[in-house]
Amino acid sequence: MTQRLASCSCGQLTVETTGEPLRVSICHCHACQRRTGSVFGVQARFAAENVTPRGRSSRYMRVGESGGKARFYFCPACGATVHYQLDGLDHLVGIPVGAFADASFPRPNVSVFEDCMHGWVVLPEDIEHER
Repeated sequence: MTQRLASCSCGQLTVETTGEPLRVSICHCHACQRRTGSVFGVQARFAAENVTPRGRSSRYMRVGESGGKARFYFCPACGATVHYQLDGLDHLVGIPVGAFADASFPRPNVSVFEDCMHGWVVLPEDIEHER
């Protein structure tokens, strides 16, 4: 079974995953743009029972553009977000793909909040577009 390790910039907060992600998505919403400092966020969802966080974390809760609440767990030392959970989807844990720092990580298969997508972004032809 595949095991992966995601971590913050300083390595204090980590998350170990077992198995393959259930979904890998690109999110173009303004909140993800602000959270990542990029024009979109890329995250993988795993079953909560396959995720083991280690280290100290601080939590930030925000209400998304769709009205749902999200709890983000980030390193109190370096500030990097390492995992998050969405209300109503407590059986899943989201992890920013960049936290894995693994170029062989599975590519995104779905794109969301494309109404906020920057005009120059080009997506894979076969990606699913969730509205």
